[in-house]
Amino acid sequence: MAQDWFIELLKGTGRLLLHPVFYYSFFIAAVLGVSRVKRERKNFTVRSKDAYFELRQLYPLGLLIGLVVSIITIAAGITIPFAAIILVATATILLSFTTRVRLLAPAYTVGVAFFALIFLSGKEYKLPLIGDLFSSLDEKIYPSIAILLALLTIGEGFLILKNGKKGTSPKLVKSKRGQMVGVHEVKRLWMVPAFMLVPGSVLTLPFDWWPVFTLGDNTYSLILVPFAIGMHQQIQGMLPKDAIQQQGSRVIGLGILITLIAAAGYWYPIAAIAAVSAAIIGREALTFTQRMHEEGRPFYFSKKNHGVMILGVLPESPAEKMALEVGELVTKVNGTNVNDEKTFYEALSRNRAHCKLEVLDTNGQIRFVQRALYEGDHHELGILFVQDEKKWDSAVV
Repeated sequence: MAQDWFIELLKGTGRLLLHPVFYYSFFIAAVLGVSRVKRERKNFTVRSKDAYFELRQLYPLGLLIGLVVSIITIAAGITIPFAAIILVATATILLSFTTRVRLLAPAYTVGVAFFALIFLSGKEYKLPLIGDLFSSLDEKIYPSIAILLALLTIGEGFLILKNGKKGTSPKLVKSKRGQMVGVHEVKRLWMVPAFMLVPGSVLTLPFDWWPVFTLGDNTYSLILVPFAIGMHQQIQGMLPKDAIQQQGSRVIGLGILITLIAAAGYWYPIAAIAAVSAAIIGREALTFTQRMHEEGRPFYFSKKNHGVMILGVLPESPAEKMALEVGELVTKVNGTNVNDEKTFYEALSRNRAHCKLEVLDTNGQIRFVQRALYEGDHHELGILFVQDEKKWDSAVV
């Protein structure tokens, strides 16, 4: 029995390569990376992270989340019809055309697929491979899809909590008063591959090689399905890591609530519809609330009279090696008070072999950092400040 499961797991894993979302996710992540780099170069003439950063975030943590989801769904005997898998993939691709990556959250992709499945249930379409997938659906599948949505939403929360705060992108915007201020933005796409039990043997024809096995008196197909999870958040009124952790915790809480409602769907079918509706409304409410709170706060990254605010730190730069962090305020450079970018570099240029900074950290505590400067070091220490927006020049790309 264990050997059969192992073989089916290997075969099911190979089927991941047939799923269009698997390839499409790389394209979206690449587009996010390139667009971010172009915007950062327009604002600062340099980019904070390379264009491959989003691609590197696509799978690592998602694999762990997918493993947990797989164990829970298989252990609980949760089965997902192949029709639902097709609809989730379709919703993912269609919603991506809006260019709003946040709409790739499970609440929207799985939610749209859920209600589309209700509408299409019992109908037969004369389409290749999927003609009879909707004609014989059991009502018991709806609570299972709601549970899957809840698990993916909890997974989304953990992804935001653990990964969303990494590599937030500095950005320059104009305030309502026309002043240039700084914000941080994160646009991220994660892929969560999870094994799904598909009831019946819908894939044995014409795909005779598909892994099909039997549990009790029932036959199932085991498929590794890639679920896309998107995130977009712009932070202006607090430290990026704090705002993102707050949002991640709220999404986890929403996922737990959806789980409790969806579980009741096995006894009261209407509860499955209520759970999916709560997921869509709740996820939209979290986004709206976060946006309203941000707009109601003063800009955290704005020009100060008693120092210069660190909006970003370039990787492998002297600033990173000096452990300078986003949100800290540099008040003195080589013993000279600084209050803008010009005075900062004037004070820095007085001693090109060494620099000593007085920094007010995010807790309001003063600390001193110093470092010898070497040939080849970034001439601006690798610090990004709130400044007048620089014109984009193709020569620096």
